[in-house]
Amino acid sequence: MRVCVFSSKPYDELYLRPALADACELLFLPVHLNSHTASLVEGAVGVCCFVNDDLSAGVIEVLAKSGIQFILLRCAGFNQVDLNAAKKAGIFVARVPEYSPYAVAEHAVGLILALNRNIHRAHNRVREGDYSLQGLMGFDLHGKTVGVLGAGKIGRAFCKIMQGFGCTVLICDPNVDVNTQLPGQLVDFPTLMQQSQIVSLHCPLTPQTRHIINAQTLALMPPRAMLINTSRGALVDTPAVIDALKSGRLAYLGLDVYEEEGDLFFEDLSNQVIQDDVFARLTTFPNVLITAHQAFFTHEALARIAEVTHHNLCAFIQGDPHSAHLVGE
Repeated sequence: MRVCVFSSKPYDELYLRPALADACELLFLPVHLNSHTASLVEGAVGVCCFVNDDLSAGVIEVLAKSGIQFILLRCAGFNQVDLNAAKKAGIFVARVPEYSPYAVAEHAVGLILALNRNIHRAHNRVREGDYSLQGLMGFDLHGKTVGVLGAGKIGRAFCKIMQGFGCTVLICDPNVDVNTQLPGQLVDFPTLMQQSQIVSLHCPLTPQTRHIINAQTLALMPPRAMLINTSRGALVDTPAVIDALKSGRLAYLGLDVYEEEGDLFFEDLSNQVIQDDVFARLTTFPNVLITAHQAFFTHEALARIAEVTHHNLCAFIQGDPHSAHLVGE
């Protein structure tokens, strides 16, 4: 039984092969799954995909015609999947609902610290023999108000870390009951935006949250605020954020995700001209720090992804797909 692993990198093979090789034949493919590469699944019964693979209706139709019976997502998010098309085609979709909430939460904190204390700029100065401090001044995190959008496991882990710094934590999550014990104060979204010097996004991408950070919501933030996004790129209206950076309304921006990252992240484009003008503009700001979707990238997280993917695969093999972590169930 063959499973095609799309968007494969050496580290994927390092963790997935030992975990899955006893259950199936693995074909590791470095290309993204899309309408041009879907024909590569010929002879396979399943595919294993990542965040930037295209699992739209047209691609799923090709997969179904090729005999694909299941899709294993090695990620938590599934906004890249047309679930209606998969259901119609009789293709089961399973995911890794959690791997290491600490990995993403700690990365978000790392972005805050680096931006606040200008560590990325200081590092470059020292390498060039410039030991001056002008322009590198930061602020104490202690006593600041941090707003957290999303109270899932990652969001809660992040809240606890920020409380450790002595921050006041505000949380907005419409899916959380008001009586739930949280590591912070539950507030509505406008209140969170108005009162937080730092806002960190930890919510899924849904029709309701798409571009939840836009010109109107950015205008609610205090002057010289910080925005951090380690969740989903499309939560942020990037042109609106650029305008806020240019006006000084937003003084710090830390991103690990980007709405149009599919043709950028996880690839070495150092010898190419970046064709995305919006992204290229973002990289010109000294107060913007971007990492290429690496918040999940820890040993513990990759080991957990391999473990859960193995569990999902075995569930399909044993004829019990509903014991897998099916999307939508």
